[in-house]
Amino acid sequence: MYGDGRVVVTSPFSTKQTDIEKFVADKKRWLLEKINFLKRAGSSRAGRVLTRRDYLENKNRALFLVRERVEFYNKIYGFKFNKIFIRNQKTRWGSCSKKGNLSINYKIVFLPKNHQDYIIAHELCHLKEFNHSKKFWALVAKTFPDYPDIKKELRKIGLFYR
Repeated sequence: MYGDGRVVVTSPFSTKQTDIEKFVADKKRWLLEKINFLKRAGSSRAGRVLTRRDYLENKNRALFLVRERVEFYNKIYGFKFNKIFIRNQKTRWGSCSKKGNLSINYKIVFLPKNHQDYIIAHELCHLKEFNHSKKFWALVAKTFPDYPDIKKELRKIGLFYR
């Protein structure tokens, strides 16, 4: 979905047009809510579409923040990781590779501190449990017992705006 309200559906080449149309019809309510949200947010500073320039201007700030918070939370968890990357991801706040690399979305700098910390702790926990099993969520709950509430808030925020 783009800031101007256009919606683009991407799918595997083999997906039938009827399946795509059904998917869009099933998600119609959600799509309309997001489009209306984007329109309401308009061009205000608190609700504008982020650009590549925003990424370039905030990448170093994000890296500094993430390194600092990874160091803090890893004193609790004690996991080994390889590298930290700051990315301009469209659909994720963060990810963890099997090589132990942590990738965090630069938009983390626009979130409240508890949301920032949750994302970092969440990705650190993937270093031990590379899944979303009960063991994984127990690790997350060690530092964020209210993680279900934070997850819901992050879904509401989405990645479109700051």
